[in-house]
Amino acid sequence: MDGRELRGKAAITGLGITEMGRIYGHDAPHFAAEAVRLAVADAGLRKQDIDGLLVSPGVASLGGMSGVGLQNYLGLANLRLLSSMNVGGATASIMVQYAAMSVIHRMADHVVCVFADAPLREPGRGGGAVYAGMGRSPRPSGMGGLYTAYGVFGVNAHYALAARRHMELYGTTGDQLGAIAVAERAWARLNPLAEHREPMTLDDYRASRWVVEPLRLFDCCLVSNGGVAVVVSRAEEANDLAQPPAYILGMGQGHPGDFRRKGWDVETQTGAPMAKERAFSMAGIALEDVDVVQAYDCYTYTVLVTLEDYGFCKKGEGGPFVEGGRLGPGGSLPTNTGGGQLSAYYMWGMTPLSEAVIQVRGQGGERQVPKHDVVLVTGNGGILDHHSALVLGSAR
Repeated sequence: MDGRELRGKAAITGLGITEMGRIYGHDAPHFAAEAVRLAVADAGLRKQDIDGLLVSPGVASLGGMSGVGLQNYLGLANLRLLSSMNVGGATASIMVQYAAMSVIHRMADHVVCVFADAPLREPGRGGGAVYAGMGRSPRPSGMGGLYTAYGVFGVNAHYALAARRHMELYGTTGDQLGAIAVAERAWARLNPLAEHREPMTLDDYRASRWVVEPLRLFDCCLVSNGGVAVVVSRAEEANDLAQPPAYILGMGQGHPGDFRRKGWDVETQTGAPMAKERAFSMAGIALEDVDVVQAYDCYTYTVLVTLEDYGFCKKGEGGPFVEGGRLGPGGSLPTNTGGGQLSAYYMWGMTPLSEAVIQVRGQGGERQVPKHDVVLVTGNGGILDHHSALVLGSAR
């Protein structure tokens, strides 16, 4: 079975996006509640119509308010489906997959999937926003302490190592990573919700400070306060609701594991091919059928390796492929058309998912891509350890 019996049987029917970015004075549960309220209203539903809730609690954002706590905070009664899920940035698309299967098999009728975060605090005397972060990490021990012993601290360093490996293997350059950042900024300038709408050139990219070589500031995603929610419903009910449905044509996941042994190379070989195989088979599409890509972009490198692993170019040719404006406005492969997590806002996998829904509906305004029948959404969790894929379409 290739899953085609699920093709187009469910749809995203509601989308809620709160104010986004440096929005102070609210915690993550507040943003989650506002996103859910907006999504339910967007679908033309009432709160009592919602009988499923899937929550992405993030690293520390929702904490004890995930699952049952958030249900009570939202005032949602008589739920038939309730769960918290965490697969990093792959969670958003995976929540939608489980919501789709639940409504198709009538375990629920309308399922809300939500993520919210509020890591930024009011600027201090220096004028910059304060990142509350995740608190003090536990002291490393055993094999897990080797990275720290050799000076590898935090997620930025791990992705920098992945990017450096790609550079050493295939000759990828910093300017090629910069081409991704510049393309996404060009899209962000057309997005009223984007945090960074000022122009960016490749020279601006080169002038940005190092975070961890070879990654510069503009290679790295934003930190944002806000929330995003979507409503998933059965397709036969979607046409009676308030918005054009974003039909779920295909879905897949890829979790290859990372056993840190010789021959294991998740830095340049991700779970994307596994996810693509099932998602494209279910949707009944080939690569050339994809009109728009919304790729998870915690870093520019994540976009590059994702495009390779889906087959838009051969392995190792991602650098030349992204040059020349191919991904930006007017390019042959419109990618991250809202500005992505590099220039618009960072809501884990909800960033590419929300923009995909907007594009499928044809509601992108200045940034709307003329041909938007098939949109690919990707998610990435961990250090390229987990991958999720959705194929959304404007028709069943």
